[in-house]
Amino acid sequence: MKVILQENVENLGYVGDILDVANGYARNYLLPRNKAAEANPRNVKALEHAKRVTGHKAKQVEESQKGLAEKLSGVSLTFEVQTGKDGKLFGSVTSKDIEAKLIAEGFEVDRRKIQMPHPLKELGSSKVTIKLFREIAAEISVTLVKQGGEHAAADGDATESSEPADSVDTDISEETETQE
Repeated sequence: MKVILQENVENLGYVGDILDVANGYARNYLLPRNKAAEANPRNVKALEHAKRVTGHKAKQVEESQKGLAEKLSGVSLTFEVQTGKDGKLFGSVTSKDIEAKLIAEGFEVDRRKIQMPHPLKELGSSKVTIKLFREIAAEISVTLVKQGGEHAAADGDATESSEPADSVDTDISEETETQE
């Protein structure tokens, strides 16, 4: 069945592509979700008209996304994360966290465009790809570092609390010796 894509469909095509797909795929997935329309003569003419109108807009969007890709390529994000004694993270850094950090730095990026095979769970530096527009992608550096301030304070609290416990133990042992 010939269909005209009305949305970008991963591993299939882009908006406006006329494709020949399996009948079941078209009827059960693409058409009910309004991701495609049947490629009849009326829809093909409407598509050609829409392509002429939106062709110029697409070029402008592509140019702006190329500029954004160049800016993003130089970006390096650093996350301070809580870790255990063995250096393993409590939780992970996901595309949602990366999106929030990019927005804080002034970049508008949808988290669905951030391509990560799995959330980041280890300290160190990683490269993350952001697919901006068709074949335009930017690669950013994401670094996970151990959170310094809280660990030092937690270690200091632990030593202070152990000292009074020792003095309490000696007082109790002295009291038991005097009672005997």
